[in-house]
Amino acid sequence: MGDERDGMYGWIWRNLPGNAWVKALISLVLVMAVVYVLFQFVFPWAEPLLPFNDVTVDNQ
Repeated sequence: MGDERDGMYGWIWRNLPGNAWVKALISLVLVMAVVYVLFQFVFPWAEPLLPFNDVTVDNQ
């Protein structure tokens, strides 16, 4: 039985309702929702914690 090897995405695909087109549409909406949440909430929260603006230039 291959259910153990399908992983997370196989589990999500099997549990979505509808035929392949409906599953693809729901999957696209889910991905867009995850990207929205990341850009609106997670990345702004994490940005001050990341050292991207802590640049040091040596005088040589």
